[in-house]
Amino acid sequence: MTTRTLFDLAFALAAPFWALLILAPGWRWTDRIAASPLPMVPVIAVYLALAVPVFPQLWAAVSHPGLAGFQELLRLGGGAGAIWAQVIAWDLFLGQWMYREARELGIHPLVMGPLLVLTVLLSPIGVLLFLAIRAGFRRRARTSDTTPPHTTEDRRLSTP
Repeated sequence: MTTRTLFDLAFALAAPFWALLILAPGWRWTDRIAASPLPMVPVIAVYLALAVPVFPQLWAAVSHPGLAGFQELLRLGGGAGAIWAQVIAWDLFLGQWMYREARELGIHPLVMGPLLVLTVLLSPIGVLLFLAIRAGFRRRARTSDTTPPHTTEDRRLSTP
C-alpha cells in the first residue's frame, strides 16, 4: 500500500465508530463498542505501517523534541502519515471516553453530538469544552446528592 492510501485509510477506519458515537448514541451496540479498545486497533496498525519505515526519524523527533526535528519528520510522507494516524487513534480514544462519561453523567446526545464532531475536527477544543460541561454536570450531581430528599414521612414528622 502506498503512503497516500494508508494516510487516507487512517480516518476511513475510524469514521464508522465516530458515526456510531454521534448518530446512534442510544443503541446498545454503540455502548459496547465505545467501551472497547478494539476500534483503535486498525488505526494503530496503519500507524505502524507508516511509522516503521521512518522509525529512525520518528524516534529522533520524539526522543529529542524540537521544531526542526518535527518539520523534518513531516517532510517525509510516512512521517506525516504516521503523525496523522496517531492523531486519529488518539482522537478516537478521546471520543470514546467522552461518550462513556457523557452517558454516565446523563449529558444529552444533542449536546454531545456537536462536541464529538468538534473533537473529530479539533480535538483540543472539543475536549476542553467537554471538560467544562462535565464539570458543570458533576457539580450539579454533587449538589443534588448533598440535598436530602424530603419524603412524605419527613414532612409528617416535622409538623406538630
